[in-house]
Amino acid sequence: MTDVLAEKKGVQRERCKTGIEGLDNILNGGIPRGNTILVTGSCGTGKTTLSLEFLVHGALSGEKCLFISVTEPSSKLLANLIPYEFFDDRLIEQGLLVFIDMPALYERLGLRKTEFTFEEIHMLVSAISGIVRELQIKRLVIDSVTSVCFQLKTEEKIREFILKLGKALSDFGCTSLLVSEISPAEQRYSMYGVEEAIADGIIILGNLERKGDLLRTLQVVKMRGTSHSRAKYVLDLTPIGILLVPLLKGGMGAEK
Repeated sequence: MTDVLAEKKGVQRERCKTGIEGLDNILNGGIPRGNTILVTGSCGTGKTTLSLEFLVHGALSGEKCLFISVTEPSSKLLANLIPYEFFDDRLIEQGLLVFIDMPALYERLGLRKTEFTFEEIHMLVSAISGIVRELQIKRLVIDSVTSVCFQLKTEEKIREFILKLGKALSDFGCTSLLVSEISPAEQRYSMYGVEEAIADGIIILGNLERKGDLLRTLQVVKMRGTSHSRAKYVLDLTPIGILLVPLLKGGMGAEK
């Protein structure tokens, strides 16, 4: 039975639990498996941490997980991840948690131009989906998809990349988070406006100034395949992982 028919018949889609209790509760059990989600927000809002925790929890449950780092070396990311109590470096040794640097993948494919052609986009999608198939990856993060889009330039190419990649990953049953960078003043959920229209879900992270403190916030804007809360939550980064509590509306400050 296809997912669409299953939903029409009232059959709940299989869920990919994020392992972040508050987020799984918001999503009524987790992200529908195979969905491609845009995790978006300005700098310092916790996008990378949330994405890494999603992968680590998947690896701890025995799923093979892949992090593709576009903007900084994965060795630097790991140095920031190790202080968290939920991280176990044996997950890397066991091949359950894999890190790949996108610049190395570009180099392997011979992609050296500042703007990719459609043929090169297809090469990139084929290379990523080939890694997912070969390693039997069930969770994928690209951090950030915005940096990939810088080399696609046009809305048509961005649409082609995300549609083809999302379709390939969904066919493998791989649930994916695409990290999107936006400025604090941005009125939409992605740099080019194309990413948010194609993604199956949008989780937006923000900063909220309240009484002299800068709070991190999380809100699920859309999620195909499940009902979910659209309320805003306060997000706290702790050594035991992300904690979410409902945002009290009294004394609302300025959104950043």
